[in-house]
Amino acid sequence: MNWIKQQVANVAGTQEPIYGPSAIQSVAEQAEQVPYTELQKDDLKWAAMTSTCVETQTFYLMADSGHVGMAQVIYSNVAGIHTTCQYNTKIFYPDGRTPNLWSSDALKNFEFDSEKLSCYADDCAVTLGEDGTSYTVKSATNEASIVNLTIKRTAPGFHVGKDGKSYFGTDPKHPWGSMRHGFWPRCQAEGSIITKAGEVNFKGRAFFVHALQGMKPHHAAAKWNFVNFQSPSYSAVMMEYTTPPSYGSTIVNVGGIATDGEILCAGSQGNSVEHTKVMPDRENEWPEPEAVKYVWGGVTKDKKPVSATLAGSLGKRLDKVDVMAKIPGFIKTIVGGVVGTKPYIYQYAPQQKLSITVKLDGVETTEEGELFTEATFIS
Repeated sequence: MNWIKQQVANVAGTQEPIYGPSAIQSVAEQAEQVPYTELQKDDLKWAAMTSTCVETQTFYLMADSGHVGMAQVIYSNVAGIHTTCQYNTKIFYPDGRTPNLWSSDALKNFEFDSEKLSCYADDCAVTLGEDGTSYTVKSATNEASIVNLTIKRTAPGFHVGKDGKSYFGTDPKHPWGSMRHGFWPRCQAEGSIITKAGEVNFKGRAFFVHALQGMKPHHAAAKWNFVNFQSPSYSAVMMEYTTPPSYGSTIVNVGGIATDGEILCAGSQGNSVEHTKVMPDRENEWPEPEAVKYVWGGVTKDKKPVSATLAGSLGKRLDKVDVMAKIPGFIKTIVGGVVGTKPYIYQYAPQQKLSITVKLDGVETTEEGELFTEATFIS
């Protein structure tokens, strides 16, 4: 019976049977031996799977001007039948009054370069520099947001464990799904996004994430937390997801802390997310976070202990995204087959700046910085 339910789930996207926690090989298991691996140029290649997947490259921007932004390419494949590529831009304005800018456009004539390190489409290019330490992002796909950015990493990139991947499936030797995140935690941004109201200069800090969900996204995760904190000395980043009950509601957390030129620590075990105060959203009953506590823990390359805590009120949310209203129609038909799937993303960047406390080899440092965080609820 389980087999039939699984086949239907694979084709129609319906809920999977209960396999239990043994059906996910979390990247945390790899991280016990190898906490993290620094990314080389080849680790930045697009997987561009020919089976069901969602793969993204996302650049999160924190401008010196106070603007927060995002530039993103999404490659999605549904059951090996239909591939769509989308380019998204978002700007949050620091005055709290100007409406968020959101542009999302299907890409035409999408292709990768021969090495799969860069991608191109009509009026859009995301290009990795020859030395593998910078990207240029250019898009004129939407006249509401003409993008011309350069993102240069100022610390090494990393993924957790040996290959950055958690694997899904009852037979570890033949997994049917996977999840990977590669990070450039600390970057400098130059350039701008030209909007109809004028040019927004995005000179400032940035964070780059390359994510691959090698299966239907709602089968892999029921909820997500995403953390991007940037201060003069530290970049603290984290991605945490909780699987649906089909994989034992397992929590997988990957993240790390970087300073200029080096990764202080990165891994899985010592990291956690807590919503210390929540308020049920009257529209959909999701427990919208109002205050949070994020913790990182690990060791430096020379085995000195590192821990960090970031906690406080999130303040007024930047946005609440009804995902079903935003995603391309073809994917929606797959996700829509699942009863109880009503994905929403809650986005925050507290105006009241929060401080991170980093403890390195027994010495504590506290520093104020900028936080951009998301809480996503799917099922």
